[in-house]
Amino acid sequence: MAETTTRAVLPKGFRSAEHGWPELHRIPHPPYRLPLLGDVLGASRRTPVQDSLKYARRLGPVFRRSAFGKEFVFTWGAGLVADLADESRFAKHVGLGVANLRPVAGDGLFTAYNHEPNWQLAHDVLAPGFSREAMAGYHPMMLTVAERLTEHWDRAAAGGRSVDVPGDMTKLTLETIAHTGFGHDFGSFEWSRPHPCVTAMVGTLSHAQRLNSVPAPLSPLLLRRAGRRNAADIACLNRIVDEVVRVRRAGGGGGGDGDLLDRMLETAHPETGERLSAENVRRQVITFLVAGHETTSGALSFALHYLSRHPDVAARARAEVDRVWGDTVAPGYEQVAKLRYVRRVLDESLRLWPTAPAFAREATRDTVLGGEHPMRRGAWTLVLTLMLHRDPEVWGVDAERFDPARFEAGAVRARPAHVFKPFGTGARACIGRQFALHEAVLVLGLLLRRYELRPDPAYRLRVTERLTLMPEGLRLHPERRG
Repeated sequence: MAETTTRAVLPKGFRSAEHGWPELHRIPHPPYRLPLLGDVLGASRRTPVQDSLKYARRLGPVFRRSAFGKEFVFTWGAGLVADLADESRFAKHVGLGVANLRPVAGDGLFTAYNHEPNWQLAHDVLAPGFSREAMAGYHPMMLTVAERLTEHWDRAAAGGRSVDVPGDMTKLTLETIAHTGFGHDFGSFEWSRPHPCVTAMVGTLSHAQRLNSVPAPLSPLLLRRAGRRNAADIACLNRIVDEVVRVRRAGGGGGGDGDLLDRMLETAHPETGERLSAENVRRQVITFLVAGHETTSGALSFALHYLSRHPDVAARARAEVDRVWGDTVAPGYEQVAKLRYVRRVLDESLRLWPTAPAFAREATRDTVLGGEHPMRRGAWTLVLTLMLHRDPEVWGVDAERFDPARFEAGAVRARPAHVFKPFGTGARACIGRQFALHEAVLVLGLLLRRYELRPDPAYRLRVTERLTLMPEGLRLHPERRG
């Protein structure tokens, strides 16, 4: 399946990245490559991105890995990434795990191929849903969902119990996108286990990544049981989303000027008059549910981990919240953007652990990357954001150290462009970027104002991969402030 979807975006005759890189031999690869199998010695099926991080440090700003006869080129050098950001020569490439999500998300905003017309249609229809005015309208609903989180944490604090940070952040972000985008309540905080919607979404993400770890012709055999589970997960998501849409249609909608679902169902393209089909509406809702909760929950979880481990940073962030928000019970929309230090904490967490750890770019014409690497039209490379954000030439010899001061205004101006890319790049960058940032800063501010965050001294950060990144097993002890 992975091979088929990758071929769909390459010109006729190209079978892999190798065919679009005329001088592939000049790009280094890991030692001890095996015939047919490729670079599998010492590789982990569970942590392929973190494996690539190790190779990046060893092999330099552009390198390649081979798996089961397919060659993949990775890029992370700041100059090369800046070149790849040139929209006149490069565009988003839908391949690897992203293409493996097409059975569930189809031509939704994240997984659509560049030539598919529904991407532009959906983008133009939905972009106003992320305007400043729309964001201000979502803010009260974000506060309501955050209150359900703090009620849950208050009970844990009163009982001296720890909280499951990734689990709770997932509940929070799922309910936030469901409420603001679709007027739906999943009741996540009433479930002792993850909501079936979350289980299905995580299942599809994990399966998409797993497909890259086996030869495509053998995947139906080797992943037969996993394939059945994935089909069941997709069916579950389709049922849930179809019910959300059915309820909205039965209620008459909001005339096209309401939330994201109203826009999907009621709004015509301002120039062409086209509307999203029922099938595409389903795909867009699934896309927003997955993308709208998964990466933000990871970003919040990493930020809370670092705040708990750096009490000096937490104290400064907390002091800013107290100063800016004062005694205001429910901070207003405008007050969130004033938490500049809290935003730096979030940005530094996203630098070290961008929850979308890579994105792919393909050449739209024959070109030369960085003045050194020829690429034919259709050739593509995977930008390893996780290493781009650790480039010592950009971030210093202490690039692995957590330090929010890196995002002070002067430091940001002094850095080259295109070295901080947690939301992708170009026309296909995340449409919900401002939504995610506002939600995350608001939630961090609310939690800092209400709790001291005590870590488990024995915990060591482990990162799980399912196309996105998430701290594994992270628990904190929230203590109510006096």
